[in-house]
Amino acid sequence: MNPKVDFFFTKAKKWREELEQLRMIVLDCHLTEELKWGVPCYTFNKHNIVLIHAFKDYCALLFFKGALLKDPKGMLIQQTENVQAARQIRFTSAGQIVKLKVSLKAYIYEGIEVEEAGLKVEFKKTKEFNMPEEFQNKLSARGGLALKKAFEALTPGRQRAFLLHFSAPKQSKTRESRIEKCVPQILNGKGLNE
Repeated sequence: MNPKVDFFFTKAKKWREELEQLRMIVLDCHLTEELKWGVPCYTFNKHNIVLIHAFKDYCALLFFKGALLKDPKGMLIQQTENVQAARQIRFTSAGQIVKLKVSLKAYIYEGIEVEEAGLKVEFKKTKEFNMPEEFQNKLSARGGLALKKAFEALTPGRQRAFLLHFSAPKQSKTRESRIEKCVPQILNGKGLNE
Protein backbone atom coordinates (compact mmCIF):
# COMPACT_ATOMS: atom_id res chain seq x y z
CA MET A 1 0.00 0.00 0.00
CA ASN A 2 1.15 3.46 -0.88
CA PRO A 3 0.22 6.02 1.83
CA LYS A 4 -0.07 8.71 -0.87
CA VAL A 5 -3.05 6.81 -2.25
CA ASP A 6 -4.88 6.31 1.06
CA PHE A 7 -6.78 9.60 0.76
CA PHE A 8 -8.62 8.30 -2.33
CA PHE A 9 -10.14 5.51 -0.27
CA THR A 10 -10.76 7.50 2.91
CA LYS A 11 -12.50 10.38 1.09
CA ALA A 12 -14.81 8.06 -0.84
CA LYS A 13 -18.37 8.44 0.36
CA LYS A 14 -19.98 6.21 -2.21
CA TRP A 15 -18.44 2.85 -3.13
CA ARG A 16 -15.96 2.95 -0.22
CA GLU A 17 -16.28 -0.75 0.67
CA GLU A 18 -16.15 -1.77 -2.99
CA LEU A 19 -13.08 0.40 -3.68
CA GLU A 20 -11.22 -1.03 -0.69
CA GLN A 21 -12.03 -4.58 -1.81
CA LEU A 22 -10.71 -3.82 -5.29
CA ARG A 23 -7.56 -2.37 -3.76
CA MET A 24 -6.89 -5.55 -1.77
CA ILE A 25 -7.45 -7.74 -4.83
CA VAL A 26 -5.10 -5.69 -7.03
CA LEU A 27 -2.41 -5.43 -4.35
CA ASP A 28 -2.59 -9.18 -3.88
CA CYS A 29 -1.39 -9.45 -7.50
CA HIS A 30 1.95 -7.83 -6.52
CA LEU A 31 1.54 -4.61 -8.47
CA THR A 32 2.99 -1.26 -7.38
CA GLU A 33 0.40 1.19 -6.14
CA GLU A 34 0.78 4.77 -7.35
CA LEU A 35 -1.37 7.88 -7.61
CA LYS A 36 -1.94 9.01 -11.20
CA TRP A 37 -4.67 11.32 -12.52
CA GLY A 38 -5.93 11.55 -8.93
CA VAL A 39 -6.81 7.85 -8.75
CA PRO A 40 -5.04 4.65 -7.67
CA CYS A 41 -3.00 3.27 -10.55
CA TYR A 42 -1.26 -0.09 -10.38
CA THR A 43 1.92 -0.68 -12.33
CA PHE A 44 4.29 -3.50 -13.22
CA ASN A 45 7.89 -2.48 -13.96
CA LYS A 46 6.68 1.13 -14.25
CA HIS A 47 4.04 0.23 -16.86
CA ASN A 48 0.37 0.96 -16.14
CA ILE A 49 -1.73 -2.19 -15.84
CA VAL A 50 -4.98 -1.21 -14.11
CA LEU A 51 -6.53 1.64 -12.19
CA ILE A 52 -9.45 1.92 -9.83
CA HIS A 53 -12.02 4.64 -10.28
CA ALA A 54 -15.50 5.52 -9.12
CA PHE A 55 -18.43 7.07 -10.90
CA LYS A 56 -21.95 8.01 -9.87
CA ASP A 57 -23.53 4.69 -10.89
CA TYR A 58 -20.61 2.28 -10.50
CA CYS A 59 -16.99 1.77 -9.54
CA ALA A 60 -14.57 0.03 -11.87
CA LEU A 61 -11.23 -1.50 -12.66
CA LEU A 62 -9.85 0.00 -15.85
CA PHE A 63 -7.33 -2.08 -17.78
CA PHE A 64 -5.03 0.11 -19.86
CA LYS A 65 -4.61 -2.56 -22.55
CA GLY A 66 -7.98 -4.17 -21.98
CA ALA A 67 -8.59 -4.45 -25.72
CA LEU A 68 -5.81 -7.08 -25.80
CA LEU A 69 -7.26 -9.23 -23.00
CA LYS A 70 -9.10 -12.42 -23.95
CA ASP A 71 -12.20 -11.65 -21.81
CA PRO A 72 -13.53 -15.24 -21.49
CA LYS A 73 -16.28 -14.09 -19.09
CA GLY A 74 -17.39 -11.15 -21.25
CA MET A 75 -16.88 -8.68 -18.41
CA LEU A 76 -14.85 -5.99 -20.19
CA ILE A 77 -16.69 -2.86 -21.27
CA GLN A 78 -15.53 -0.24 -23.76
CA GLN A 79 -16.44 3.10 -22.12
CA THR A 80 -17.28 4.89 -25.37
CA GLU A 81 -16.91 4.09 -29.06
CA ASN A 82 -13.82 6.31 -29.22
CA VAL A 83 -11.86 4.48 -26.51
CA GLN A 84 -9.44 2.23 -28.34
CA ALA A 85 -7.25 0.48 -25.73
CA ALA A 86 -8.78 0.67 -22.26
CA ARG A 87 -11.58 -1.54 -20.99
CA GLN A 88 -13.48 -1.51 -17.70
CA ILE A 89 -15.00 -4.07 -15.41
CA ARG A 90 -17.83 -2.34 -13.55
CA PHE A 91 -19.25 -3.06 -10.12
CA THR A 92 -22.35 -1.98 -8.26
CA SER A 93 -21.98 -4.00 -5.05
CA ALA A 94 -19.37 -5.41 -2.69
CA GLY A 95 -20.92 -8.86 -3.08
CA GLN A 96 -20.33 -8.77 -6.80
CA ILE A 97 -16.62 -8.08 -6.24
CA VAL A 98 -16.27 -10.89 -3.69
CA LYS A 99 -17.93 -13.32 -6.10
CA LEU A 100 -15.60 -12.30 -8.95
CA LYS A 101 -12.34 -12.20 -6.95
CA VAL A 102 -10.72 -15.19 -8.69
CA SER A 103 -11.77 -13.97 -12.15
CA LEU A 104 -10.56 -10.44 -11.44
CA LYS A 105 -7.13 -11.74 -10.45
CA ALA A 106 -7.01 -13.75 -13.68
CA TYR A 107 -7.73 -10.58 -15.69
CA ILE A 108 -5.04 -8.67 -13.75
CA TYR A 109 -2.46 -11.40 -14.28
CA GLU A 110 -3.31 -11.50 -17.98
CA GLY A 111 -2.83 -7.70 -18.07
CA ILE A 112 0.64 -8.22 -16.59
CA GLU A 113 1.41 -10.93 -19.18
CA VAL A 114 0.33 -8.62 -22.01
CA GLU A 115 2.72 -5.96 -20.69
CA GLU A 116 5.57 -8.43 -20.20
CA ALA A 117 5.11 -9.65 -23.77
CA GLY A 118 5.41 -6.06 -25.00
CA LEU A 119 2.09 -6.23 -26.84
CA LYS A 120 0.74 -2.96 -28.22
CA VAL A 121 -2.78 -1.90 -29.09
CA GLU A 122 -3.18 -1.09 -32.77
CA PHE A 123 -4.66 2.39 -32.76
CA LYS A 124 -6.75 3.73 -35.61
CA LYS A 125 -4.78 6.16 -37.74
CA THR A 126 -5.92 9.77 -37.73
CA LYS A 127 -7.01 9.49 -41.37
CA GLU A 128 -9.42 6.70 -40.33
CA PHE A 129 -11.38 9.12 -38.13
CA ASN A 130 -14.39 10.89 -39.58
CA MET A 131 -13.57 14.35 -40.89
CA PRO A 132 -16.76 16.38 -40.81
CA GLU A 133 -17.74 17.90 -44.13
CA GLU A 134 -17.75 21.36 -42.55
CA PHE A 135 -14.09 21.03 -41.54
CA GLN A 136 -13.11 19.57 -44.91
CA ASN A 137 -14.81 22.55 -46.58
CA LYS A 138 -12.91 24.96 -44.31
CA LEU A 139 -9.60 23.30 -45.24
CA SER A 140 -10.44 23.39 -48.95
CA ALA A 141 -11.80 26.94 -48.97
CA ARG A 142 -9.87 29.87 -50.27
CA GLY A 143 -7.33 30.78 -47.60
CA GLY A 144 -7.64 27.32 -46.04
CA LEU A 145 -4.11 26.27 -46.96
CA ALA A 146 -2.58 27.78 -43.79
CA LEU A 147 -5.19 26.01 -41.65
CA LYS A 148 -4.58 22.73 -43.48
CA LYS A 149 -0.81 22.98 -42.94
CA ALA A 150 -1.28 23.93 -39.30
CA PHE A 151 -3.68 21.02 -38.74
CA GLU A 152 -1.34 18.54 -40.43
CA ALA A 153 1.54 19.83 -38.25
CA LEU A 154 -0.36 18.91 -35.07
CA THR A 155 0.43 15.62 -33.36
CA PRO A 156 -1.89 12.75 -34.33
CA GLY A 157 -3.48 12.86 -30.87
CA ARG A 158 -4.30 16.55 -31.19
CA GLN A 159 -5.72 15.97 -34.67
CA ARG A 160 -7.93 13.15 -33.38
CA ALA A 161 -9.16 15.29 -30.47
CA PHE A 162 -10.24 18.05 -32.86
CA LEU A 163 -11.88 15.61 -35.27
CA LEU A 164 -13.85 13.96 -32.46
CA HIS A 165 -14.84 17.37 -31.09
CA PHE A 166 -15.95 18.61 -34.50
CA SER A 167 -17.86 15.40 -35.32
CA ALA A 168 -19.84 15.15 -32.09
CA PRO A 169 -22.71 17.61 -32.72
CA LYS A 170 -25.69 16.45 -34.76
CA GLN A 171 -26.37 19.83 -36.33
CA SER A 172 -24.15 21.28 -39.03
CA LYS A 173 -24.50 24.76 -37.54
CA THR A 174 -23.04 23.53 -34.23
CA ARG A 175 -20.19 21.74 -36.00
CA GLU A 176 -19.37 24.94 -37.92
CA SER A 177 -19.43 26.96 -34.70
CA ARG A 178 -17.01 24.57 -33.01
CA ILE A 179 -14.67 24.66 -35.99
CA GLU A 180 -14.67 28.49 -36.05
CA LYS A 181 -13.85 28.65 -32.33
CA CYS A 182 -10.95 26.22 -32.74
CA VAL A 183 -9.32 27.70 -35.85
CA PRO A 184 -7.09 30.10 -33.82
CA GLN A 185 -5.89 27.22 -31.61
CA ILE A 186 -5.02 25.09 -34.63
CA LEU A 187 -3.21 27.96 -36.31
CA ASN A 188 -1.21 28.47 -33.09
CA GLY A 189 -0.26 24.76 -32.95
CA LYS A 190 -2.32 24.16 -29.82
CA GLY A 191 -4.42 21.15 -28.93
CA LEU A 192 -8.13 21.21 -28.09
CA ASN A 193 -7.69 21.72 -24.33
CA GLU A 194 -4.52 23.83 -24.29
